[in-house]
Amino acid sequence: MAEHGLTLLVTSPRVAPGLLSWSAWQAVAAASRRLASSADLPLARAVVAAGHPVDVLPDAAVDDLLAAAAERDVVWLASDAEADRLPAALATAVVGGEQQVEVEVLHGSYDVPGARLLDLVTVMDRLRTDCPWDREQTHRSLAKYLLEECYETLEAIDTGDPVHLREELGDLLLQVYFHARIAAEDPEDGFTIDDVAAGIVDKLVHRHPHVFAGLEVEDVDEVEANWETLKAAEKGRASVLDGIPHALPALALADKVAGRAAKAGVPVPEGERSPEVEPFGTLASLAPQEPLVETTLGDRLLALVVEARGAGLDAEQELRDAVRRLADAVRAAEA
Repeated sequence: MAEHGLTLLVTSPRVAPGLLSWSAWQAVAAASRRLASSADLPLARAVVAAGHPVDVLPDAAVDDLLAAAAERDVVWLASDAEADRLPAALATAVVGGEQQVEVEVLHGSYDVPGARLLDLVTVMDRLRTDCPWDREQTHRSLAKYLLEECYETLEAIDTGDPVHLREELGDLLLQVYFHARIAAEDPEDGFTIDDVAAGIVDKLVHRHPHVFAGLEVEDVDEVEANWETLKAAEKGRASVLDGIPHALPALALADKVAGRAAKAGVPVPEGERSPEVEPFGTLASLAPQEPLVETTLGDRLLALVVEARGAGLDAEQELRDAVRRLADAVRAAEA
């Protein structure tokens, strides 16, 4: 039976070093000796600050740790690198060794949800400082990448591949933090990623009074109505159309404006559906034998686009013009 023990205390690098579990602090206090490879190790400084002296044993090998623990109970305050390297090495040494030392790996702290976002902050800070390309980027130079990553994320959603989606969401998250990191350098109007997160947290809490303030709601429709009311009050907007980015693709813009028009009580023009059309219009060579029967909304949209091409019209611009006329009607009704 082992007479003495070696406790390898490992912690998360994303948690403040002094925030140890109760069992970890008990082990630290009960140990006859506390060791670390450096007095500058954050965990060592936290333990010393709590009133427990720490002896420094630089460049210690596994045999050194086991030899120290053979004489008395020892807690080794592991660095991040040692936390990765020492458990397996100690297990190998104990199984094949002669020293009667009981070895325990004790986790003093664990990552909390979102902890890896701190790694992104650290990596991005390093890139912004040391990488020539990252150092030169501005909000404007990154704009095209933000747009590209949005489309790639949408494509990943269409594929239904969770691995692909996870990767693209990571690329999109990088763009968000990159812009926040650049903004943090502005001495006058700067903001940080924490300001960004605080803003969206405050917004979500304020717009969900049924979750955070005990407001009673009957259904989803009432939730949406409350959201729009609170949003309008926050933004001080005069029109339901305010806040719609006109740079949206035409179909997305049409959907947004049509939805807001309905809320404003403005009728939206409806086209007549033909019982039978040739969706590929002027591309009849693709199906020269017989017309294709329209079966989906996508077919109808495609047929209209091809019809516009055959007439020498820009379908995107035609739709934008129609949306503009609808928007004019909404504003007129509001006035």
